[in-house]
Amino acid sequence: MKNSKPRLLYLFPFLVLIFIIGVLMVIRKGNRSPGQYLYETRCQNCHQEDGSGLKALIPPLAGSDWLMKNQDTLPCIIRHGLNGPLTVNGVYYNEVMPANEKLSPGQIMNIINYINRSWGNDYEKIRLREVKERLEKCAHEGR
Repeated sequence: MKNSKPRLLYLFPFLVLIFIIGVLMVIRKGNRSPGQYLYETRCQNCHQEDGSGLKALIPPLAGSDWLMKNQDTLPCIIRHGLNGPLTVNGVYYNEVMPANEKLSPGQIMNIINYINRSWGNDYEKIRLREVKERLEKCAHEGR
């Protein structure tokens, strides 16, 4: 039987590399806020990693004049989606935004706070109490 020690010596650097990559992935994932994680999994596909949107199809969140003027409606839009035209930074959009009805008020708060503080946006943080009140209000309005 041949000595298997030389094979292990060749495998060792490969195993170390896999371990280091795994640690780096955990560290990177661990550095994300809950809002960033939720944005990445629920919103980023359309609004993009940098909040720039998709040309004339999906509006930007980065530097959005519409976002700035409509902070009160964000919890309802995230929860129930949006259907109908809107103009953002002078560009007309009319695509349907899907609902996220399974998100909790806390998750919606985290997404809004991430969006409000990312890509140069400098809007106030929203509190859980405010999200709950706004969701209650839009529920009563028949949304």
